[in-house]
Amino acid sequence: MSTLRFESDSLEATEEFMSRAYAPMRIGGRPYGAHTLVERTTAPGVSVDKLDLDYTMAYDAGVLDKVALLTIHAGTLTDTTGGRHEVYGPGESFLVTRPDRPYSGEVQAARYTVTMFDPSVLTEVAATGAGGGRGPVELTGHRAISPAAGRRLGAAIGYLRDHVLTDPQAGGLVVATAVRHLAAVTLASLPNTTMAEEEHRLDSRDAGTDTLRRAMAYIEDNAHRDISLADIAAAAFVTPRAAQYAFRRHASTTPLGYLRRVRLDRAHADLRAADPRTASVSAVAMSWGFVHQGRFAAAYRTAYGVPPSATLHGTER
Repeated sequence: MSTLRFESDSLEATEEFMSRAYAPMRIGGRPYGAHTLVERTTAPGVSVDKLDLDYTMAYDAGVLDKVALLTIHAGTLTDTTGGRHEVYGPGESFLVTRPDRPYSGEVQAARYTVTMFDPSVLTEVAATGAGGGRGPVELTGHRAISPAAGRRLGAAIGYLRDHVLTDPQAGGLVVATAVRHLAAVTLASLPNTTMAEEEHRLDSRDAGTDTLRRAMAYIEDNAHRDISLADIAAAAFVTPRAAQYAFRRHASTTPLGYLRRVRLDRAHADLRAADPRTASVSAVAMSWGFVHQGRFAAAYRTAYGVPPSATLHGTER
């Protein structure tokens, strides 16, 4: 096993290090006082990084070619890859990105762990189980299939990080066994191509227009509330995956993407009806859950062709 430590207050130095350690990337944040600490432990076939950032860092990165599992200990991470807007908080363990895909997002003053291993281990582990040996295994989702599965994934990561890789007596066989165990738990916890075909068939069957209508109606009636994908799926009497299938198949979006669009429409209506002497764009945006004002303004301009301030002040053209 080997260890590496990186510590810097320079955004430029941090970008250079992370481009070497993960994938070529561009990062953004405050130009000074951006303290970054990375402690890496590497063993054959696996690496575990402990990161501590005291600032908000945006990133846009290339392909990792690794299974990268991230566990948040403090702060938050927002994944914006491919137009997503998934927010992860303390205690959550998830897939950063598919090994063959670039990724982007924002880390908000976070302390977290990144555990990486070769994706071929997933295929090797799957081949030993029932129905194995059908070809390369691919992870198809980022979040665990259930809260319990998420906890199991976090526990497996923690065991490797806190026990195996901290034991100087742990030999190659011990490390390899722990990595294969983590791969097995990953396959049991995250959506992937080994999941039962029957489950996918049933979800696909449930992904019809009736499901879409029920889900859309629930979103439109509850857009002012803090609702999740699970809430939307429950209201449509289907699984979260079936709800996602329905939106992708019939509306070319996702349930949460549709929720954001409904909230954007409601914010638009409120801005048109507001008195500019007493109202503000930020207050209206916040009332509909848009915390990041720059992103709200960009999404608003894309949807309506004008900045939100133009709507508020009645200067739309």
